[in-house]
Amino acid sequence: MAPMASMAHQAPLTHPVALLARRAATALAAAAVLGAAAAPAAYADSPSASPKKLPDGLYGTKDPQYDGVWRQSLALLAQDTVGLRPAAPAVRWLVGQQCADGSFTAFRAEPGKPCDSKTMRDTNQTAAAVQALAALGGHGDAVKKAVDWLKSVQNEDGGWSSMAGSASDANSTSVVIGALAAAGEKPQSVTSKKGGKTPYDGLLTFQLGCDAKEGERGAFTFQLKGAAPNADATAAAATGARGKGFVVAPADHREETPVKPLNCKDGSEKAGKGDPAQAAEGGGAYLVAQLDKNGQHLLSAMPGAEKQPDVGNTADAVVALAAGGHGAAAAKPLKWLEKNAADWAGQSGPAAYAQLVLAAHATGTDPRSFGGTDLVAALNATGPKPAAAPQKDTEDAEDSTDGGSISVWWVIGVGLAIGAGIGFLLSNRKKNQL
Repeated sequence: MAPMASMAHQAPLTHPVALLARRAATALAAAAVLGAAAAPAAYADSPSASPKKLPDGLYGTKDPQYDGVWRQSLALLAQDTVGLRPAAPAVRWLVGQQCADGSFTAFRAEPGKPCDSKTMRDTNQTAAAVQALAALGGHGDAVKKAVDWLKSVQNEDGGWSSMAGSASDANSTSVVIGALAAAGEKPQSVTSKKGGKTPYDGLLTFQLGCDAKEGERGAFTFQLKGAAPNADATAAAATGARGKGFVVAPADHREETPVKPLNCKDGSEKAGKGDPAQAAEGGGAYLVAQLDKNGQHLLSAMPGAEKQPDVGNTADAVVALAAGGHGAAAAKPLKWLEKNAADWAGQSGPAAYAQLVLAAHATGTDPRSFGGTDLVAALNATGPKPAAAPQKDTEDAEDSTDGGSISVWWVIGVGLAIGAGIGFLLSNRKKNQL
């Protein structure tokens, strides 16, 4: 979710966003998918400077320059998931970030100023916004424009990078798949203009098959072929390969169906290749092995980082396992989160609280009683107070109207893509460590 994500994810210094994401290096202010990811030097002099005063309607108190849209999208999506109706100012802020071409960027200090060639549009932030606005309802035009833009920047291999024109990565491709599904599209029918590749074709190229080391089979790399397995990329891909986004239907924690690793007994080096469902199972099996090895949490995937628990990535793994219907496997790391995630979320902010709410939802756990913490109340306290009413049937006409007209903002993502050296968005899918 990342990104992912959350949720800020970690992203490589050469990868502008890769989450937030959830999904980054050190302070990409996303606390999300994307730990906080470090902002690439290339964006240090971005035209969207850090605001002296935070905009009305924005969740969180930290600098939104690198994760504004990401954390806002996750916050609104989490509220909607638990039956709350997000505050109108918060929804208007998000819709107002959209550029005229449909894309989003992490933060635009001057939403009234049209996006130009210097505006750093980002697929992770855009995909996160699509998932949130599609869930809220009443923003059909904004969602359609965003999806059309995402399709226009699809790479020849069928995948996406956080920034258009760069090589595809597992996290960005996964969060876009989630956005397509949320918008009512069939990801398998979205093909690249050159080559006719689907998002699944692109995503599965990052999975390590039977020709990899035994303990690495089924894992996904962030980007480069031959790179080391990446738990953040694997969690994102194991969800995306099932055609799901940040929100997945609750899995029964009593479900004992084991996660199936890639079947390499027949000696085939292509086991699971081409089959998204089998690829997702293989990724899930890798995650379970890593969780069991480390005490039901995942470790930081950032190169050079100390081997310490990665809370955001562990939450992503919970969602990935639940997405496959493996409730029992997801329940174990969830218990670890209930005992250890509160301080991380408090330091990280709204995206982190949202990420935990979504993990709780995916396992049928009450987010209002999460290891002694009311995640919903904590999330709501970081921004405008939502209403306790189902949002889809009572969408304010004002929100719907503003949703289609205010278009302009740039997205450079905060970590939604923690990957081969990173740090959703998308993150994507950028996670604070314990």
